[in-house]
Amino acid sequence: MLNIESKLSSASTTIFTKMSSLARKHNALNLGQGFPNFDCSEELKLIVKRHLEEAKNQYAPMPGVPQLREILTQKVEAQYASVLDPDTEVTITAGATQAIYTIISAFVKQDDEVIIIEPAYDSYRPTIEINGGKAVAYELSGPDYRIDWEEFRKLISDRTRMIIFNNPHNPMGMIYSHEDLLELQSSVSGKHIIVLSDEVYEHLVFDEKKHCSVLAYPELFRQSFAVFSFGKTFHVTGWKIGYCMACEELMTEFRRLHQWNVFSVNSFLQYALAEYLEDRNNYLSLPAFYQNKRDIFAKAMQKTRFKALKSEGSYFQLYDYSEISEKTDTEFAEMLVSEFGVASIPISVFYGSGRQEK
Repeated sequence: MLNIESKLSSASTTIFTKMSSLARKHNALNLGQGFPNFDCSEELKLIVKRHLEEAKNQYAPMPGVPQLREILTQKVEAQYASVLDPDTEVTITAGATQAIYTIISAFVKQDDEVIIIEPAYDSYRPTIEINGGKAVAYELSGPDYRIDWEEFRKLISDRTRMIIFNNPHNPMGMIYSHEDLLELQSSVSGKHIIVLSDEVYEHLVFDEKKHCSVLAYPELFRQSFAVFSFGKTFHVTGWKIGYCMACEELMTEFRRLHQWNVFSVNSFLQYALAEYLEDRNNYLSLPAFYQNKRDIFAKAMQKTRFKALKSEGSYFQLYDYSEISEKTDTEFAEMLVSEFGVASIPISVFYGSGRQEK
């Protein structure tokens, strides 16, 4: 037998895998699968087909197809009034998770500390641990689950190398305000701290609220990566294609690793996405599209004893079940699948401490 010592503190599979497996076992309605149950735009599929038929089958340039990087900088300038260089400040990645993994791997060294805001997307902590870092958690608490920035700053130390900021937030479904971004900027100003801003749900913001990106804050952006996902934006999660943006100094180091773990992303999808993005309505229409779906589900849930937490953005809606059961959230989620045929995701698994939320 080989003596294999895992780099990870936990060898468990993701909660999405577990709950999807239970959903299949019980033939349940799966509300926890992490992707929508409807197809992408027919127009987008036709554009992809055409570029595939045009033999766009060879390696793309390592940073990404120039047309796609150029249209993305135009998009950012229109949305956030930020001017980026498509040659040096944009890289196309094999999904947002690959971008996040590469950013952490490029900058986090042994015993560095990375502040994460929990509940947190489940790839953050293991990626930090794989690279020898330590995840330091700021735990959001009810009833409003907002950041107390004075308390947050107490977590910053001489070992803090990175802060991971997720807006709109997965899984809380909340968005951070202009004031929050200013607090974040103040927290890292003058310090050797990199901000990894996970903004994959940038277009899923509801009730006419505005998405505040690190791209819109020049001082903050000089210390930041902004990460995005075409999979989330255009509901094509299986394509695994995204991108990240950063100043040239940071992006140069990112690409040093990117070239060895991915090098380049499938070419024909990049050409197709560049063309599809020319029509801004293809992404500007998404808030209303997803808000309608949120509202339909929320209205139906009003007939139950579940109490809704406010969903301001993202795919997610959270519900308080304290009037229904005293079970832990994992026990309650398993009961919903086995007895009622509905699969959901318990929030406690997104806390490193395993704290229970109802």
